[in-house]
Amino acid sequence: MKLKIKNLNKSYETKEIFNDLNFTFESGKIYGLLGRNGAGKTTFFNILNDDIDCESKEFILTDSNQKIKDLSTSDIGYVTTIPAVPEFLTGYEFLKFFLEINKDKIKDLKDIDYYFSLVNIKEEDRKLLLKDYSHGMKNKIQFLINIITDPKIILLDEPLTSLDIVAQDEMKKLLKSLKENHIIILSTHILELALDLCDEIVIINNKQFELVSKKNLLKETYKTEILNILKGLNNA
Repeated sequence: MKLKIKNLNKSYETKEIFNDLNFTFESGKIYGLLGRNGAGKTTFFNILNDDIDCESKEFILTDSNQKIKDLSTSDIGYVTTIPAVPEFLTGYEFLKFFLEINKDKIKDLKDIDYYFSLVNIKEEDRKLLLKDYSHGMKNKIQFLINIITDPKIILLDEPLTSLDIVAQDEMKKLLKSLKENHIIILSTHILELALDLCDEIVIINNKQFELVSKKNLLKETYKTEILNILKGLNNA
């Protein structure tokens, strides 16, 4: 499966973010999207998810049988930096409601406790109000509801920064288990996380996406190379 980005142009008043951007993402890989502050990482996600407009764009999905379709929001799971959950509900109530309204979209529907276990939310926490969840636990819930319907593309905007070391390791393993049949794009400011988790590194450079080869991943110069590219960018 491939996601082709064609002729993407986006500006905010006098600031141009993307200029005729063309790029292709493939399933089976986790992409790390890096860039200086203001480079357009979140903007790109919001355009993909149809949350904001742009001057021009064409997003095309091609499956393994070369069948082509235009991208739709139903193809996307979007985990934002700040999780938005209904804090007046318990974790159990919210997940139960989500499963009920999406049951026709979910392949091989599982028991509710299976899903909680998938992201390691303890039994005693499942009946707590979401307002009493930590930021990291809310992030887990948000991640969970964005993968249950099995979207083709998973967008992750700084998803692991609020998690402790153990939870980060759990989520990394889960993401790696999902990548084979999904296109996963991770936006992060943490270079070490991108190098540890991602199969490909994409840097927003001069309003374009620049793929940095990971052939030299095991060499110490790889990290230096990426840092030098980021330091040289003028889109901070």
